[in-house]
Amino acid sequence: MAPALNRRAFLSTAAVAGGTAAFSGALWQNAFASAAQPGPGPYGPLGAADAAGLRLPAGFTGRVVARSLQRVAGTRHTWHAAPDGGACFPDGDGWIYVSNSEIPVVGGVSALRFDAGGTVTSAYRTLEGTTLNCAGGATPWNTWLSCEEHDFGLVYETDPYGRRSARPRPAMGRFKHEAAAADPDRRVVYLTEDQGDGCFYRFLPDTWGDLAAGRLEVLVGSGPGKVRWANVPRPQIWSTPTRNQVSGALRFKGGEGCYYAAGVCYFTTKGDNRVWAYEAATEQLRIAYDDDLVEGEATLRGVDNITGAATGDLYVAEDGDDMQINLITPDGTVAPFVQIVGHDESEVTGPAFSPDGTRLYFSSQRGKSGFIAGTDGCTFEVTGPFRR
Repeated sequence: MAPALNRRAFLSTAAVAGGTAAFSGALWQNAFASAAQPGPGPYGPLGAADAAGLRLPAGFTGRVVARSLQRVAGTRHTWHAAPDGGACFPDGDGWIYVSNSEIPVVGGVSALRFDAGGTVTSAYRTLEGTTLNCAGGATPWNTWLSCEEHDFGLVYETDPYGRRSARPRPAMGRFKHEAAAADPDRRVVYLTEDQGDGCFYRFLPDTWGDLAAGRLEVLVGSGPGKVRWANVPRPQIWSTPTRNQVSGALRFKGGEGCYYAAGVCYFTTKGDNRVWAYEAATEQLRIAYDDDLVEGEATLRGVDNITGAATGDLYVAEDGDDMQINLITPDGTVAPFVQIVGHDESEVTGPAFSPDGTRLYFSSQRGKSGFIAGTDGCTFEVTGPFRR
């Protein structure tokens, strides 16, 4: 059995191990110096709830762009239940936001197409007949990887533009997939696993841009600091789960969101409220955030989906807690950016910026009712003076 990461042992060594390495990435220097701490955010405090039920900093506005089991305004498309992971893609003068549906049997993916002014011009399905589509990730060639979150789950590569049929990518493994993040520098895709003793993976396609064939590897090590990768011998055979096929594979308490930028893959684990930072060039693993290291009251708990902005800010969504998206700045400050009011039994999902960085999309998966089937889900847009 592979060693679990001991929480206190990690915290006592993460600040000093590997501290002389030459790191890249906006948050990487802070990740090994000290974990991020609450403080005043760059946009100021949250105001009162607006008409959409969002508490936002001054200068920002919010609106609802889609509601589960209701027609999207101006279209004939009915928005899916339980909206989860999402991403944005360029589309001429406009853009497209895709969103997974985390329900059994008919999960799949839907898309919203926006014109240059932000008006929804169409909505449509890009994947049908899959189950528990949780998070995923965008590729550099503008496809969306939709991940099934069950023990035999697959990654499906979908076309946000609706021109090509979705394709399963079994070479990326059968396991309880959560999120994916493409690293174009090393030509790999990182993958998280939503298990209490899950692993962190990377997929190396035989040909970059084609995920039909390749090699799945799992992160191996004895704890914080230097790690390495090992080949998963049978990624498509679930009689022995992928996480149990390699001796020494590192264990993580419920892998969630995954985001790559500037040589660093950030990923989150919900079981211990952490944001991890994997520095790819030196194969070093550290922590960017841990609520056990917060001095005073933690504003970020229920750590879940994650995305980032060009400024280096990370945006981390909460599963439960007080239904916020917190940002972590490059100087290591954690601050609430938005709160969804009255959705106490839901979770925030699918944060993603429009290609120009001026709009942020996200959902409340179960809405005000909190009904587990997600029939009251709600998808939002926030606009305003984002740092760029």
